[in-house]
Amino acid sequence: MAQYKVITALKTQAEADKSKALMALELLTECSVGIGDHTADDFLKDATKSLKLLASAEERLDIIEKYYGTNS
Repeated sequence: MAQYKVITALKTQAEADKSKALMALELLTECSVGIGDHTADDFLKDATKSLKLLASAEERLDIIEKYYGTNS
């Protein structure tokens, strides 16, 4: 039972990070006018950070599925 709770928590955390990254990338690519005083470096830094978060979340979800199945 404890293993189930830990895996569920890890999966939920990864899914939340994925959603956060996708939201940030959407804002940066589709609504960049509303971002304000971003220099090109700031903009690229934020986009890179979001992409890394997305990649990490996807990797964590893949690992959870591989080792614990989709019904964990």
